[in-house]
Amino acid sequence: MEFSKTCPCGTQKPYRECCGPFHRGDRVAPTAEALMRSRYSAFATGNVEYLMATHHPSKRALDERARLAQTCQDTSWLWLDVVDTHNGTAGDTEGVVEFIAKFSSGSQLGMLHERSRFVKEGDRWFYLDGVQNDGKLRGRNDPCWCQSGKKYKKCHGRK
Repeated sequence: MEFSKTCPCGTQKPYRECCGPFHRGDRVAPTAEALMRSRYSAFATGNVEYLMATHHPSKRALDERARLAQTCQDTSWLWLDVVDTHNGTAGDTEGVVEFIAKFSSGSQLGMLHERSRFVKEGDRWFYLDGVQNDGKLRGRNDPCWCQSGKKYKKCHGRK
């Protein structure tokens, strides 16, 4: 990626100062949100090696590298909005980051709305997994899509 460009993660900082140091291995992401943003930037820049290195080893599929490479090739990431974070600070060992990312794939535009779980082992954050909003309409008393255990009206339905 060109070093004078704004980072894809949405901070409005130059890539070389924002996610670039994480991608180059000069620094590790200090928080779950920083890791999520740097992973988004890695998808946007096609950095499959970073995506592999920051995905928790216990959650990697055998075909993970090939699947990520195909996703990076087929998808243009357009915009990221971090909706919410829960824990995931430098002093935590677990964190959740909810985000919405807009993308295009071929002639189709799409949106990914996910609550991602992260875990910190030693001094490194890893992506564990995420729950995606399936886009289905929910009644106020239905369980929330994010699997919080709350009713939709008490969770994401109130926003």
